[in-house]
Amino acid sequence: MYVAVDDTDSVRGNCTTFLVTEIIRRLDLDLIGNPRLVRLNPAVPWKTRGNGSLVMRFGEGVGEDRAIGRMDGREVRCFDRMSPREPDAKDLIEKIRPIIEEYHESDSDPGLVVSRVKPSPRFYWKGVRTIVDRSEIEAEIDRIGAEKLEMGCGRGIVGCVCGMAWRPADSTLELLAYRERGRWGTERDVDPESIREMDSALGSTFNSWEERAKKVAMVPSTPCPVLYGLRGDDEGDLFRGMEMIRSEPRDRWMVFLTNQGTDDHIIRGAGKLVPNRSYYIEGRVSSPAARIRGGHSIMVISTRHGNVSCAAYEPSKEFRMLFDRLIPGDEVGVMGELREDPPTLNVEKLRVIGMAELEEKPPNPVCGSCGRSMESIGKGKGYRCRRCRSRSDAPEGAKAVRFLAEGWYEPPTAARRHLSKPLKRMGLEQPLEFVNSRM
Repeated sequence: MYVAVDDTDSVRGNCTTFLVTEIIRRLDLDLIGNPRLVRLNPAVPWKTRGNGSLVMRFGEGVGEDRAIGRMDGREVRCFDRMSPREPDAKDLIEKIRPIIEEYHESDSDPGLVVSRVKPSPRFYWKGVRTIVDRSEIEAEIDRIGAEKLEMGCGRGIVGCVCGMAWRPADSTLELLAYRERGRWGTERDVDPESIREMDSALGSTFNSWEERAKKVAMVPSTPCPVLYGLRGDDEGDLFRGMEMIRSEPRDRWMVFLTNQGTDDHIIRGAGKLVPNRSYYIEGRVSSPAARIRGGHSIMVISTRHGNVSCAAYEPSKEFRMLFDRLIPGDEVGVMGELREDPPTLNVEKLRVIGMAELEEKPPNPVCGSCGRSMESIGKGKGYRCRRCRSRSDAPEGAKAVRFLAEGWYEPPTAARRHLSKPLKRMGLEQPLEFVNSRM
């Protein structure tokens, strides 16, 4: 039986992933597969933080089980196969209801959906790329015969159905460690050097450490129960990485299957651009980048959709220097969220496809008779020596050196979105690094 919960977190610190660990802890049922953390459209205006839906499957496991977490001093294990016998959906609703009520905050609108049948996969793609109409969700719940529970306005059922509909093509893993309850809301005690060492030693992890800024990227700053989130492609490396990290005591931990770092939210080849969605589009730079108040960089590219303003915001730090190096005529591909007000594409990654030639103005010629530097007598008219009045044609320009290279570029680790695929997972390296205004 599939169980999905959504919109139970809060700006005051609650976390839906922690709620999932409580559900798993309190239900006397076998867990089938890893719990799933499914990120949905990051551009929805009403998201709390990461717009994540959580999905579990419960039943009667068969075959071998495996460890995926630890709570209450014992291992949490899951099965990859299950018997045909399913728990009762209404009974599960009633068992989970008090857990949601216990952690419900007034600024959240939780949803719970329990179903033997998964929704159509199209709901995942709609949920991760667009804004889904509530009536479609209600119709799909009826079609698959699912049970639901809503609190507040019940917006969470939208995420529940979209998250439950995910059939992983590309996927990653995240090991989430949680704090002891008495430490919630206090400053986290995690040794940065241990994270740097772990990140260097384990090649399959990503978005943990920013070497250029010597900054930790896997430890949240919110008052939520999460101690850290270690992401990667290999479960064994996550286990090893957890043991390498020196921190305050872990209350519990769990490995989630996720769609993070997959670029599933990106729409390619769109017929038209609609705000609150994320796109990959190509075009030519039509004006140099400008820095605006707040330290943000804005440039305009000409595309088949018309001119599109593209932004690298201040938190992206040296990524903005890439914008500074681009000139009109450069061919680029940009990837990111299209904001509505003002209409701007928030760039998550940028590909330099082709570079325009930049001619460097040569120095004025030197007079052959008196050795003085000559002066221009007008555009296209050449040069003349002020002293002896001799003339010279304009010297030929030389191609200027561009401090740029073709390839993919991305912001520093701490400025990346959950869903954005790191270049590391694409098998690529950024061709140039921008550090302290130098490359």
